[in-house]
Amino acid sequence: MKNWYHSWRAAVRIARRDAVRSKGRSFLVLAMIALPILGVSAADLTLRSAELSTEQALERTLGAADARMADAHSGGVPIYQSPDANNYAPVGNFDDKPWPEGDTDVRKVLPAGAKSLEDSAGSAKLRTAHGLLNAEIRELKASDPLAAGIMTLVSGRFPTGPAEVAATTHFLETSGLSVGSKLAARGLDREYTITGSYELPDALKSDQVNALPGALLDPLDKALAADDLPSTETSTTYLVSVPGGFTWNMVKQINTKGVTVASRAVQLAPPADDDVPLYQQEDWAKSYGDSGGADVAALAAVGTVVGLAMLEICLLAGPAFAVGARRSRRQLGLVGANGGDRRHIRAIVLAGGLVIGFAAAVVGTILGLALTFALRPLLEDYMGQRFGSFDIRPLELLGIGLLAVLTGLLAAIVPAVTASRQSVLASLTGRRGVRRSSRVLPVVGLIAVLLGAAIALYGSLLSDQSILVAGGSAIAELGVVAMTPALVGLFGRTGRWLPLSPRLALRDAVRNRGRTAPAVAAVLAAVAGTVAVATYAASRDAQSEASYEARLPHGAVSLIVTEAGGRDVPQARAAVQKNLQVDVRADVDRAVVGNVNCAMYSRDKGCGSYEVVVPKANQCPLWSTGSEDPAEKFTKAQRRAFSKDWRCKESSVVTPTDGGVLVADEKLLNVLGIDDPAAAKALSEGKVVSFDKRNLDKKGSIGIRLITDTEAADKAREEGKEAPGAVKTFSAHQVADSTNAYGVGMILPPAAAKAAGIATASFGAYYSTDRLPSSEQRQKLSGELDRTGASIELHIEEGYTSENSIVLLALAVFAGLITIGAAGIATGLAQADAEADLKTLAAVGAPPRVRRTLSGFQCGVVAAMGVVLGSAAGVLPAIGLRLTEEREERAWYEQALDEGFGGNLTPPDVPIVVPWETLGALLIAVPLGAALLAALVTRSRGALSRREAT
Repeated sequence: MKNWYHSWRAAVRIARRDAVRSKGRSFLVLAMIALPILGVSAADLTLRSAELSTEQALERTLGAADARMADAHSGGVPIYQSPDANNYAPVGNFDDKPWPEGDTDVRKVLPAGAKSLEDSAGSAKLRTAHGLLNAEIRELKASDPLAAGIMTLVSGRFPTGPAEVAATTHFLETSGLSVGSKLAARGLDREYTITGSYELPDALKSDQVNALPGALLDPLDKALAADDLPSTETSTTYLVSVPGGFTWNMVKQINTKGVTVASRAVQLAPPADDDVPLYQQEDWAKSYGDSGGADVAALAAVGTVVGLAMLEICLLAGPAFAVGARRSRRQLGLVGANGGDRRHIRAIVLAGGLVIGFAAAVVGTILGLALTFALRPLLEDYMGQRFGSFDIRPLELLGIGLLAVLTGLLAAIVPAVTASRQSVLASLTGRRGVRRSSRVLPVVGLIAVLLGAAIALYGSLLSDQSILVAGGSAIAELGVVAMTPALVGLFGRTGRWLPLSPRLALRDAVRNRGRTAPAVAAVLAAVAGTVAVATYAASRDAQSEASYEARLPHGAVSLIVTEAGGRDVPQARAAVQKNLQVDVRADVDRAVVGNVNCAMYSRDKGCGSYEVVVPKANQCPLWSTGSEDPAEKFTKAQRRAFSKDWRCKESSVVTPTDGGVLVADEKLLNVLGIDDPAAAKALSEGKVVSFDKRNLDKKGSIGIRLITDTEAADKAREEGKEAPGAVKTFSAHQVADSTNAYGVGMILPPAAAKAAGIATASFGAYYSTDRLPSSEQRQKLSGELDRTGASIELHIEEGYTSENSIVLLALAVFAGLITIGAAGIATGLAQADAEADLKTLAAVGAPPRVRRTLSGFQCGVVAAMGVVLGSAAGVLPAIGLRLTEEREERAWYEQALDEGFGGNLTPPDVPIVVPWETLGALLIAVPLGAALLAALVTRSRGALSRREAT
């Protein structure tokens, strides 16, 4: 050991030999360090592989073409676009004139000598083996060289004739069809043969069917138009190839025709922002990604998580290195007896951390690579896209590996210093010696606790930055970790009232704080994080439950079919009736203006709308359909007063129709739990039943305006005028204000609608049930509704259901495993230290069970101290975060009142709930389980040993 190289070389050789001899301990530490490295390296490799380069992304969107040209639907008005063509805007100011609309024939804008390939897409319901499935229909000649890379053929071939189609693998799996099966679209009396399967590299879970241009979409649209049904809403773009590609100047020239261009050359070499006219517009806010402050905050959060993870590993692995140093003390003593000084002793113990850390880095990285490679298909399916390549970044993996080496060295520092301070004589004779604990560390810890608490308190009460609460809590927790040796000493004072075995265990833990404190600190850190998250989650859960507003009476069911025409409603109604224990069924329709096959809120030709006429005296003064904000006419005090005005009250539960109007009979009252004989009588007499008194005029009537010209109505509203249209007046019955109609604004009897000349379309049904459906019933119902292929909204009112129970259970299990692991390591070290004491106890007549009970109590003591301290430390940050949220919600509520938006708001209630079940499991079950486990795995009798030479 003449210089540092030779001394470290010898130290590494000794450490490697000791690691091989103590395989169990070495594997334990290696696993603790390697598992996080495995996860991080696998995540790095997965994210980098899924991150596409510009060339790879363009291949999946453009194929082999130079650009994709699309109509901007600006009626040929010149446009400005971004280099990637994702954003565009018409040239000029359209604040005071209509926004340009209209189609442009892209084929007339193609450059001279260009090759083009049409790419059209629409959607329709296709007949499958199970029923109907809404899927995308894409007409693209996939076998054309220009389309190479957009679709990946899996089996069979792409279509070559007008009666052939190919389908994505996901569509075939979902539909129950296969290559060679016949496929038909709903509404089209024609069958197509599936000739192959393919996948979209960017959308593996896409349900898509590919056909040749003009083979499916055009005949289907004609058939749907003949039946007066909505079209497939086809959109068409063109893949274009020109010699030399599309330059930015060519793109800007084509933009003058109202056409966007996604150019390969432009995206590979984008122009400067100053050369992009779109970015120079005054009203354009270009997104530059996250701000520098957000990046710093994210980096700080990642650094904090990594640091705390390393601290936890060091606290867990440190006692294991201490075990090795204690068992190798005679060997270390021989090193000192042969001329080695303290730095050589430290080097040997530190080399143990270096060897284990290096091995963990190698093992974790290799396993991460192998696991990612083996699970690549599953990862791609989960992410819904294929990797661009298996992208290995050596420098990033090296950095991750260095974290493992650093963690191993940090975990071995304290055992190395402790071992170097032992005298040679004590090491050779096996005497432990006595060393007083540091008085400086508890003081530093107390200062950190006070400082962290002050920062967290400031963040909770005076600042809007929740990161201050998290940062202050982390500092305070580190302070508690630093105070752990002193706190362990305080626990020792309770030993005088305990029986023999727990008293010995507690006093042994106090006397050997060097091995007890790290294990307790590790438990403390894990439990504190668990309790903090559990307390926060339980508090949020209680807040969500308090603010939950039921959409229906408990056990009731609503079925809404939002698609046009209502063709699938009878089948859907029957499916619910068949699979659930239905007591009362109330069919509901919706009012329709114009073509009965128009979808809600459709602006297609022949489609209108309606609105409930609210008398001017009943209108909230803060509401307006014009361009001006009426709230600006009032003071803050007046706007606050309007929030209590009955005219400005709103409900958060709404029915998906204009004004909440449903066409139904008195059965709907029964399902909604409304016991009002007068309302039922009114419906039977053909009167409207109203649940919103704002809709009634002075005569007790309700008006519904039928709007046939939606564009004229929009223009009138912008000018603050009434929309043009005939008003139908109905006699109405107003129910009591306290009645909960669950978002239904009014019920219009079918007879009254027919008498007024208002057309209706099937909309759905409401059901009351005897009991909540079982899981099997839900699955059967879901399957039958899926087979209709319709867009269905099914709601079963179960009341508030918490989703945090599994989270709290997982947190408790995680903390329990950490606690048992840390306590087990500390117990193993204690047994190594207490072997002489156990032999003495056996020599004086102690029964064999004392060995088991002592081991169990040693493990239980460490677990109990860590859990108690961690529980106390974990509640505080959760309370701080909840107080911060209360301040934020209170400020938002006050601002809403000042601006006149408080009609449907209630004062914020931010409760703080302690999860006593989780705390009980941690405080009682975990220490008890750790103690029992340690007692069970400990032998009752120790092995005989010879007297060591002195």
